[in-house]
Amino acid sequence: VKCSKRVCCCGRLVRQHACFTASLAMKYSDVKLGENFNQELEEWSVEKHTEQSSTDAYGVINFQGGSHSYRAKYVRLSYDTRPEAILQLMLKEWQLELPKLVVSVHGGMQKFELHPRIKQLLGKGLIKAAVTTGAWIITGGVNTGVAKHVGDALKEHASRSSRKICTIGIAPWGVIENRNDLVGKDVVAPYQTLLNPLSKLNVLNNLHSHFILVDDGTVGKYGAEVKLRRELEKTISQQRIHARIGQGVPVVALIFEGGPNVVLTVLEYLQENPPVPVVVCEGTGRAADILAYVYKQTEEAEPEIISTIKKTFNFGQSEAVHLFQTLLECMKKRELVSKSLHRTNASAFDQLILTLAWDRVDIAKNHVFVYGQQWLVSKAGILSYLGNTVSSFVFLFIVQFKHDHLNNFIQVGSLEQAMLDALVMDRVAFVKLLIENGVSMHKFLTIPRLEELYNTKQGPTNPALFHLVRDVKQGNLPPGYKLTLIDVGLVVEYLMGGTYRCTYTRKRFRVIYNSLSGTLQTKGMQEHADTATDEGKKKKTKDDIVDIDDPETRRFPYPLNELLLWAVLMKRQKMALFFWQHGEESMAKALVACKLYRSMAYESKQNDLVDDTSEELKEYSNEFGELAVELLEQSFRQDETMAMKLLTYELKNWSNATCLKLAVSSRLRPFVAHTCTQMLLSDMWMGRLNMRKNSWYKVILSILLPPTILMLEYKTKAEMSHIPQSQDEVFKEVRVLDHSDGKHDMESIIKPKRLPITRKFYAFYHAPIVKFWFNTLAYIGFLMLYTFVVLVKMEELPSVQEWIVIAYIFTLAVEKIREIFMSEAGKISQKVKVWFNDYFNISDTIAIITFFIGFVLRFGAKGNFHENTYKVNYVFVAGRLTYCLNIIFWYVRLLDFLAVNQHAGPYVMMIGKMVANMFYIVVIMALVLLSFGVPRKAILYPNEEPSWVLAKDIVFQPYWMIFGEVYAYEIDVCANNSDTKHLCVTGSWLTPFLQSVYLFVQYIIMVNLLIAFFNNVYLQVKAISNLVWKYQRYHFVMAYHEKPILPPPLIILSHMASLCYCICKRRKKDKNSDGPKLFLTEEDQKKLHDFEELCVEMYFSEKDDKFHCRSEERIRVTSERVEQMCIQIKEVGDRVNYIKRSLQSLDTQIGHLQDLSALTVDTLKTLTARKPRKQARSTMKSPGN
Repeated sequence: VKCSKRVCCCGRLVRQHACFTASLAMKYSDVKLGENFNQELEEWSVEKHTEQSSTDAYGVINFQGGSHSYRAKYVRLSYDTRPEAILQLMLKEWQLELPKLVVSVHGGMQKFELHPRIKQLLGKGLIKAAVTTGAWIITGGVNTGVAKHVGDALKEHASRSSRKICTIGIAPWGVIENRNDLVGKDVVAPYQTLLNPLSKLNVLNNLHSHFILVDDGTVGKYGAEVKLRRELEKTISQQRIHARIGQGVPVVALIFEGGPNVVLTVLEYLQENPPVPVVVCEGTGRAADILAYVYKQTEEAEPEIISTIKKTFNFGQSEAVHLFQTLLECMKKRELVSKSLHRTNASAFDQLILTLAWDRVDIAKNHVFVYGQQWLVSKAGILSYLGNTVSSFVFLFIVQFKHDHLNNFIQVGSLEQAMLDALVMDRVAFVKLLIENGVSMHKFLTIPRLEELYNTKQGPTNPALFHLVRDVKQGNLPPGYKLTLIDVGLVVEYLMGGTYRCTYTRKRFRVIYNSLSGTLQTKGMQEHADTATDEGKKKKTKDDIVDIDDPETRRFPYPLNELLLWAVLMKRQKMALFFWQHGEESMAKALVACKLYRSMAYESKQNDLVDDTSEELKEYSNEFGELAVELLEQSFRQDETMAMKLLTYELKNWSNATCLKLAVSSRLRPFVAHTCTQMLLSDMWMGRLNMRKNSWYKVILSILLPPTILMLEYKTKAEMSHIPQSQDEVFKEVRVLDHSDGKHDMESIIKPKRLPITRKFYAFYHAPIVKFWFNTLAYIGFLMLYTFVVLVKMEELPSVQEWIVIAYIFTLAVEKIREIFMSEAGKISQKVKVWFNDYFNISDTIAIITFFIGFVLRFGAKGNFHENTYKVNYVFVAGRLTYCLNIIFWYVRLLDFLAVNQHAGPYVMMIGKMVANMFYIVVIMALVLLSFGVPRKAILYPNEEPSWVLAKDIVFQPYWMIFGEVYAYEIDVCANNSDTKHLCVTGSWLTPFLQSVYLFVQYIIMVNLLIAFFNNVYLQVKAISNLVWKYQRYHFVMAYHEKPILPPPLIILSHMASLCYCICKRRKKDKNSDGPKLFLTEEDQKKLHDFEELCVEMYFSEKDDKFHCRSEERIRVTSERVEQMCIQIKEVGDRVNYIKRSLQSLDTQIGHLQDLSALTVDTLKTLTARKPRKQARSTMKSPGN
């Protein structure tokens, strides 16, 4: 092998080779080494003179010797390892994510200084590029040269952020100091970063996250890593940047300083296919400055450039000319590279997709969407912007474009595909940017695309959605099942509640959906038939007629609403907030999102999974709830009347509901308790009556003395404009007339007409407050009669009082049936389910059923009535006892009336909460009771026969002991003066001990625990009592708003009148009569939407102002400005110092020139003085001659 006398060509000493023997020692001794030594050995090469073996060095490096402990994964590889295997190692073993950008940093390997300004900008820009795009930064890895500067730039980020930037160092194994410390398989290797001053090797930089150490058998030589690094970068560039995007991972080379080899590296990058963009940083020195200088100059500056090369690299003439030719070759490739890139990766769509994958909307905004509707920036241009984020000083982009303006116009299909990718990848900023640049969401969102969004597996997903679909379909889903929009509609209805009807489940949508899918029935239609079974027999309405050929029917009228539902169901909160902010009906969208999130949180909690999903969904729900409340507050401050209209106008896009109804179903108490809502409820509660003080006194007096109704004050039509009047057809007609004749409306406002007498009576008896007091007075009368019936002797035939009671309860039962059938839910089962959600409805049902059971038993004994009936007629007695027990429910029902009162209402809720939440404590108390009652009974009564009475005896006396009855005569049954000698049996002495323990645990511990629990419930409810009462008030107002005028038993007259009216008029149920609503004209609804959008804009404007006015934000802005000022001051200082040095140099030169000029003057004087003397001498000599 050709080498020196003692050093092999691999860089090691001859004695350090593993195969070194004594014979080789003699061969390589000084005696044997002669002139013909090199001629006897062959040329040394890595392929022939090295052996490969399995790697013996991989694991984790634990860097020592610093203030912070840094770790990095590493592996030792052969120089010819396949790059695919290396990439697989990095992705699978090191668990790195595939990058969206690769920044390959090249430069000088020796120590060089960077200007502080350049170093600071390098750190900020490189970190920003790496963090925002998920880039890999590849360097030489050693702690010297450009790799050290990159490490220093990342040091500040590492101390401030927990997110580690992927910085990969690819270095030759042979140049690593202390590399033997790294030998070991899957080890944590401690590594000293202190460098031996006398060593020619380098240590690894401790701020890199991963190291690939390339071994070609040499020591102390660079170059082993070059080919492997280039092949690895090319392999990475061939990977898809995202599963939805066919674009490869872009690679950009970043050049700092460097020697002649860096110029060759630049040329190699430019000659690759496809070429790699190169960013050269001017001002960093040597090769980078020369590249920038050559780029700016023309060929006429060749002598100057060659001279610069000689000075910079200490080259001779031939070497400098050769390097200059290489530089020209780089510059000649500029046009060729531009065309090559334009043919491969320079389409406008690729640029947008690239920025989308990086999640860099700033790049797309400033470099993709330019000149209005033209895409004019290339991939190199985008990468150049990334370069600009690295530093703000002059960058040279070797790769540039000459843009073809005619071939870069925006294509709508490309933008829509980019929109779909942005939605799937959850890129909110890009969705906003695409909408601002002309993407029509109305044309974009189609049924297939929306289904694709629901079935995507990429980006944030909500696994609970499939569980909900399985629940509503009541069966297991097959593997690979794709959700349909009908499935989604069923889930939305399930989450929103039984009264909500989603658009996706309506007949019109199903017809469109089936026409698109090409099937007559979907799985959702097969398992969940439409609510009305005879819809096909009914005459089609205008809404049911669908023109399948019309493309507009296949689109969604309000696409942002559909995307909001998608974002909420897929648990993409940021996207949901964006779609809430845009479009109409912001308040309704916030309330729907709040309800959906709350229902999903409840479903997640029911799954008994120990995770934070339920809490996360609750936070999302609360966030939308706060938005709804804040928007209501903003609207109320702007216009009280318009704000109240927002609460009750009909939402045709949300199942014909109202904002108020959505807020109640979402249990959003702050919304319902808001001043605006309470003012509306107060107006609805009063109806058209205009009274504020002593309303109960005036109403009761008017009920008892009807003529006083004429003396009450009533509201004008203008005052009633914001109040929903679903049952008042007269007021509807008045509003229509008001809209049709503006002049008449103005006159009516200026000169309000007095209501006719009949209209006053109509308005009085339809007011909810009148209905309430009418029903309350009737109920008190009924309760007095019922009490009288159960207290006096019951005869064979019912008395008049009993018949009135029977009539009252019978008509009340009819009213309850009417309430069920007139509820808003679709199916009967849903109606019943919704109706039974109210506790008092359950109580009323039990009371009515038990009363009629008692009624049947009471009349079942007819004919057998005599004096001894109460002793022998058990059926009659059972009926009377049922009456006696049944009256308990009717007295409890008084709580429902008390709940209307602001002071008594919260206490009613406290009772309900205490009863509902005391279950577990009562169970524990029952266990303690049984643990004492059973042994006590068994000890004192050992000879009992089997009987059900034993069960009573077990709990009877221990239960009363809780309340203080200790049965003292049974404590010591064996005492001399005891009356219970017959209980003195063997072991009876244990009962006093057991009773003492029982009373201690039960009376002192458990009872006090129950009291403490009740006290806690009381304090909780007391703190929010006002809020709770205001929330419950809505239910009272709605209940009496929809009640008939007359109370039971006269209510049967109202029922008969309604039935006759329906039969005579053949009037179908009005779909718009489900609850009180405002039915606005299109013009009024447009004004209301404009008002709401204005309030949303003002809300965000005020929120933004508050954010900027915060002290933290001000401090941050001030800090940034001060930092910029410091940088500028430093630059000014540097310029001043440069000017001072220049002036000093000029001063020195001027002084030198002055000296020279003085010397010149002296010389001239001397010369001029000699010339006259010579002339004088010559004249003196002349006469002598």
